[in-house]
Amino acid sequence: MPGQFGLNAGVVPSPGLTYANLALNYSASSLNDANGNHRPNVVGTYGFWADENIFYFVLKKKILGASFAPYISVNVANGSLVADISGTNLGASGGGSGFGDLWVQPVNLGWHLKRADIVAGYAFVAPTGRFVAGASNNVGSGYWGNDLTFGTTVYVTKNKGTSLNLSTDWETHGQKTGTALTPGKTFTTEWGAGQVLPLKKDFSRLLQLGVIGYDQWQVSANSGTIGNLPASSVPFYSVHAVGLQSNFILPPKNLNFFFKYLNEYKAISRPEGRTIVFGGSWTLRIPKPAAPKP
Repeated sequence: MPGQFGLNAGVVPSPGLTYANLALNYSASSLNDANGNHRPNVVGTYGFWADENIFYFVLKKKILGASFAPYISVNVANGSLVADISGTNLGASGGGSGFGDLWVQPVNLGWHLKRADIVAGYAFVAPTGRFVAGASNNVGSGYWGNDLTFGTTVYVTKNKGTSLNLSTDWETHGQKTGTALTPGKTFTTEWGAGQVLPLKKDFSRLLQLGVIGYDQWQVSANSGTIGNLPASSVPFYSVHAVGLQSNFILPPKNLNFFFKYLNEYKAISRPEGRTIVFGGSWTLRIPKPAAPKP
């Protein structure tokens, strides 16, 4: 799901244990066709909540000059769909809730450079969420996924207050359980430009504001079949969004709270809506850092 990153895309937590909670809400009331036009004959609403519980363990020891920062995300989700096709008696409805698919990133390396932070890794998605072919209350995707991830934060100013950020995700999918469908590959980018503003002279409270966005494309055709139709006949989808992000950071307490709002301004062969993300993170630093000298 796009909307995961934004500002500080190349930064990994400090050595120790970090817990992050990320709540994401997506909602849409329009469906776009293969030309990006709203389909006026399809009316209804589509939306879901996802709550991600993310656990990082960052080693103090470097690997290839980088921090080793593997993590796992345990996810809970619920969603609903109500739709009708005007002029017909055709419609659709559905919804479900429960544990979603599990994200595991066993390889995650972060390099801390003089004017940039870079992170690269590999993750897989395990289909732990409920999925039954043809059911209307599925929570999971029904397939194994593989992701190659990359993120970078470039510091424009010497004091690192102004930053430019970019993250990417190359995603491949396995065959959906109980079906003959294998979804096509997906490429996602998220970007952002941010500015840190100290709220106290000793930098113990920081406010970070920025402009963010995401872009996602299906980059290869579906394979297999959907019912009696070839899956490759389904048009490729894409979506583009822009929005704002704010972070409230308490460095002495290793706390960070964030809020993001993104509005989708173009979508092809999929719903067009808006994304809201909020949450926070806390790091138990190991070893505990020494108190600053007077």
